[in-house]
Amino acid sequence: MEPVTLTTDRLLLRTVGPQDTDTVYAICQDPDIQRWTTIPSPYLPEHARGFTEQIAPDGWANGSMFTFGVFLPGGELTGMLGITMRALGTGEIGYWAAKEHRGNGYITEAALAASRWAFTRMSVDRVEWRAEVGNTASRAVAERAGFTVEGVLRSSLNNKGVLRDCWVGSLLPSDLGLLSTAPYVPGLG
Repeated sequence: MEPVTLTTDRLLLRTVGPQDTDTVYAICQDPDIQRWTTIPSPYLPEHARGFTEQIAPDGWANGSMFTFGVFLPGGELTGMLGITMRALGTGEIGYWAAKEHRGNGYITEAALAASRWAFTRMSVDRVEWRAEVGNTASRAVAERAGFTVEGVLRSSLNNKGVLRDCWVGSLLPSDLGLLSTAPYVPGLG
């Protein structure tokens, strides 16, 4: 599939390419991004190049991962967001924010826009969010975007060779007033 571009009131969400490599590299030097995400650490120039020139474009081409750079209208990269297809109708969202842009609601806004796109254009019926227990910033973004935190999955996140517990949550089309591709009947328990 060809990459798409999404817009919100304040943001432009577009795929990344070679023109973004140096910026991605610089932002990913942030110890918090390296600590809480599964990017390599130390994060080297070849990691940024592989991400912008191979991983992101290949994900769009084969429909496995839809990566969006989160840009201000002037072109400044504020963060990164991706939806990785995990199963039929289920995508997993992941994101990070540049340190100087945290606290502005940009990633929350981008998460809502990308999830709405996945629900309406990609036949996704569940967007899952996972983050290592303790990553309160990621959890705050997910909760502000309307995700329901469903619990803790023990030993389910491998971050740099260490198994860690993670929070898991979901956003459903109905949470945004949209229809699912199939009827949803919540459990009574």
